[in-house]
Amino acid sequence: MLQLINGVRRRAKRSRHGVKCRGLSVRKSLLHGRGCFATVRFLEGSRIAEYAGERITCSEARRRMKGARGTRISELDTNWYIDGSVNGNQTQFINHSCEPNADAFVIGPALVIYALRDIAPGEEITVDYLNSFTQDHAVCHCHMTSCRVEIAQKVA
Repeated sequence: MLQLINGVRRRAKRSRHGVKCRGLSVRKSLLHGRGCFATVRFLEGSRIAEYAGERITCSEARRRMKGARGTRISELDTNWYIDGSVNGNQTQFINHSCEPNADAFVIGPALVIYALRDIAPGEEITVDYLNSFTQDHAVCHCHMTSCRVEIAQKVA
C-alpha cells in the first residue's frame, strides 16, 4: 500500500492493526478494551493521523453496525462512511471521552484527527463520539465528571 508522506509516495509500514501511523501505538485501555496512545508529543492543533479504512455506503454501514466491529465505522457525510476495521490503522482504537483531547474533521475525502490540546507521550487519544445510527445506544466508559453516560446521538 502506498502512502503520501511529506509529498513523497512511499510504501506504508503495516502492523497487525493495518497501516502503521507514526507516533501512535495500540495497547490495553483503562477506558474500554484497547486504545490508541500517543508515543510522541502532539501539540494543540496539530494533525495526529488520518482515520483509515474502507469507504462504504450508508446502507453498508447500517448493515455492518449490527456486527461486533460496527463501532469502528465513522461517518464522512450522509452517503459515505469509513470502516476502520478493514485496512485501518491504530486510529480505529480511539476511544470515546466526554472530555476528549482530540477531534475528527472531514477534510475532502478524508477524516483527520487533530489534537484539541497538548497530548503527552503515553496519553490515550480520545474523541467525543456522536452516533450516526439511532439504533446504537452505546454506553460511555470515560468516567469523567461531565460524563453523559450514554453517548450522544444524532440522526443519520
